[in-house]
Amino acid sequence: MSTAPDDTVLTGRVVAAYGRQVEIEDEQQQRFRCMMRGRKLRPVCADEVQWQRNEDDGVDGVVTRILPRRTALERPDRRGRVDTLASNITQLVIVFAPRPEVDYGIVDRYLVAGELIGVAALLVANKRDLDRLDTKVYEDIGYPVVSVSAKQPESLGPLAEHLNGHTSILVGQSGVGKSSLLNALIPGLDVRTQTVSAGSGEGRHTTTASMLHHLEQGGDVIDSPGVRDYAPPPVDEAQLAHGYREIADAAADCRFHNCRHLSEPNCAVKNGVDEGRISRERYASYRHLLQRMASLGNDYS
Repeated sequence: MSTAPDDTVLTGRVVAAYGRQVEIEDEQQQRFRCMMRGRKLRPVCADEVQWQRNEDDGVDGVVTRILPRRTALERPDRRGRVDTLASNITQLVIVFAPRPEVDYGIVDRYLVAGELIGVAALLVANKRDLDRLDTKVYEDIGYPVVSVSAKQPESLGPLAEHLNGHTSILVGQSGVGKSSLLNALIPGLDVRTQTVSAGSGEGRHTTTASMLHHLEQGGDVIDSPGVRDYAPPPVDEAQLAHGYREIADAAADCRFHNCRHLSEPNCAVKNGVDEGRISRERYASYRHLLQRMASLGNDYS
């Protein structure tokens, strides 16, 4: 391991985050365990940071600065503050499965997050050995979908192709099999797999820290802890409509430029729902998130 004077400013990328400590990788893929300088620094996976050597506390160094983030996946915490989950991603990979039962509201809210931060989105219908999920509503509005199973290695080729060239984050409900997919994509990785409770049918949280992995066929993947729920931070109504592709397209023909697509007359979005051009489930998802964000917005004020 190369050495450097204590005052030399080094740069690297965060590949694992453990609370107040992170693992940093340099351009030679050497890794260093570092602590934070000050409590305000909160690096997350894929952050680019500056750090200096300091081995006094049993670590390799101290992170002194987080470099500007190009993208950031965020969510409001229980106190209404914005919590950053990962940064500098180029693709959101939303994994869902027949078991636990799909919460399509969570899928939609992740898709909204991807649209709002301007990154690609890929839908992964996992555990196809158990059942095939109907994903037509998402394919019809232009989202790529792959159907896979960690138990069927031949099914993973299209997923690997979509991951190549991207810094992706795997997201989704607990128990949908994100870690099993990573183990299948990266032989020898041995990430602990997420299990499903026989009693509740819900996933158990087994991934406790976000970690970035390099794929042999190209691309980087961040494995994140599974969730029971997710929503992006509050945005205004016009921005939210842009999070739903088909609603944003139809909204251009609404009578009022500030139409909320709820009870306004001559609403092209509601007409699209009535005529079957916009999914009723997706429209209900939009209305639910509109309400939820209004509530969160009030909590912020």
